[in-house]
Amino acid sequence: MAKNLLGKSRKQDNPYAVFKGEGPFGETEMLLLKTYQIPSKERENVYARWFVAVKTPMTYGSYDMGDSYIHEATLGLTLTYASPEFKEQYPFNVLNATFIH
Repeated sequence: MAKNLLGKSRKQDNPYAVFKGEGPFGETEMLLLKTYQIPSKERENVYARWFVAVKTPMTYGSYDMGDSYIHEATLGLTLTYASPEFKEQYPFNVLNATFIH
């Protein structure tokens, strides 16, 4: 059984991945701080979630932190940064995101 490389929580200044783009609440930045399952299990679970920090115009310049369903957390966003651990755990095009080098 594979190990979840992103299962340990990180602080906002050292996220596993950063997604940016036009989300449901405007210009959005989402920091991935922890995953709860390995990708193969996430694909089987419509309720798969990540622990994230999200900044939008609705958060007035600060981040709101909490669990979010993966499909909602990444809606309209593009992967702009990926840590080595993220790249190892998600070697494929995660959630139709395009990785920017």
